[in-house]
Amino acid sequence: MLNKELRDKVLTAQRNEITEHFIYAKLAESVRDPRNRAILKRISEHERRHHDLWKEYTHQDVSPSQLKIWMYYLLSKVFGITFGMKLMEKGEARAQAAYQEVFEFVPEAINIEKDENEHEKELLNLIDEERLRYVGSMVLGLNDALVELTGALAGLTFALQNRSLIAMAGLITGVAASLSMAASEYLSTKSEGDARDPLKASLYTGSVYALTVLFLIFPYSILSNYFLCLGFTFFNALLAILLFTFYISVAKDIPF
Repeated sequence: MLNKELRDKVLTAQRNEITEHFIYAKLAESVRDPRNRAILKRISEHERRHHDLWKEYTHQDVSPSQLKIWMYYLLSKVFGITFGMKLMEKGEARAQAAYQEVFEFVPEAINIEKDENEHEKELLNLIDEERLRYVGSMVLGLNDALVELTGALAGLTFALQNRSLIAMAGLITGVAASLSMAASEYLSTKSEGDARDPLKASLYTGSVYALTVLFLIFPYSILSNYFLCLGFTFFNALLAILLFTFYISVAKDIPF
């Protein structure tokens, strides 16, 4: 018999599992690739079994967290299924540390949870997601935009000393450079003859370059002091590096 504190922890675990069951099920309905859909459905069923395991001890039904369902669903649609699901699984791994006391009273749950979680991790690594095959193209676009446009904006700031002119000149420079980078990536990928589609590689490079340009120029559209704008541009450049590094570390399971 579980005491109230342990029962509350088991109920939390049960709620997390049923929430993740619905997240995976919702994503399975939205993906087009049959292979990825099958993988997500299998993981969804694993989460359902986790929920049923905890329910044997609580003898209580729990409702899923609609906020978490929509949050991870939207994250997965915007940044990719792999990123969204691995971010969620990292949160689950942290939560498991709080369940150690529960495992002492529910001993059979330890091996079941361990086996199922390892299986889920293997299944997640099997998901074939297009955007992860083009990470190299995205890194190229981000890196070139940060180097070229940060330097260009610094020079324009000291030379023009007019916020509107700096922003306009930076935007024109950025758009032209993004088109140039996209064309270069297309020719490079085509000449290498690898498995990636040259057109898609160029679109990823150009798109990331253009988005980085807008992010770097953004301070010039809201602040009046152009030197302050330059300072925030440098800050945005650092922030872009940190965010993209975090994205890659989560999606590819590498240290941050």
